Amino acid sequence: MTDGVAPKLAVTGTPGTGKTTATEHLADDADGTDGDADAAVIHLNDEIREHDLYSERDADRDSLVTDLDAAREHLGAWTGILESHLAHHFDADRVVVLRCEPSVLEQRLRDRGDSAEKARENAESEALDVVLSEAVEQHGPETVYEIDTTDRDPDAVAGEIAAVRNGDREPSAGAVDFTEYLVG
Repeated sequence: MTDGVAPKLAVTGTPGTGKTTATEHLADDADGTDGDADAAVIHLNDEIREHDLYSERDADRDSLVTDLDAAREHLGAWTGILESHLAHHFDADRVVVLRCEPSVLEQRLRDRGDSAEKARENAESEALDVVLSEAVEQHGPETVYEIDTTDRDPDAVAGEIAAVRNGDREPSAGAVDFTEYLVG
């Protein structure tokens, strides 16, 4: 890391938590005019589709099965912000896990056209901390930061991501708890 800024920041989370929107706001705020490479955002899902970095299509889930090794090779020695629900599977200095209350997440996914089954599966995954658990297992709790996006606008979330990137926020793995969704 240079000057407290993480050269490799992974922004991950269950689909629908706001990763793409927040990182686009972060990149727009940086505006690229100051040559700030740390604000460069790599939207991994776009790279996977555009460069055929997948091994098959999962027809049941209407998704691609990513070839993580091919994606790592494609990215090479990346820097900046890597955004995707898979970003935590890549080498990073800090990992931001965006979170959203599962019933809100489920509605967001339905509103964007996901099937009821797919939306429910992702909401349950969010309640079970699946992405967070994988991020902590892969990177350790000292480099993982949770941000609850449930009632926050994208600019506020982008500001929190920038604080993590700049070293202005403490790690917070395990701070968000949505298990009530599963019993309630």
